[in-house]
Amino acid sequence: MSRILVTQKKSVIAESAHTRSIMQALGLKGIRSNKVHKDNNCIRGMINKVIHLVEYELVKEESKGK
Repeated sequence: MSRILVTQKKSVIAESAHTRSIMQALGLKGIRSNKVHKDNNCIRGMINKVIHLVEYELVKEESKGK
């Protein structure tokens, strides 16, 4: 399963309470903070709601086999 790296690029000072709660749910606490999440529809939906505040990129996983 792939993962998404989400990075906050703008402040939430002038944003609504709903937007702030989405940022908190994503685990972003300030500008340039980042968090890796599993790539699923729930996370994608939250990112789409706050796309003006964050950047994201897909992260390739390393194979853990022998």
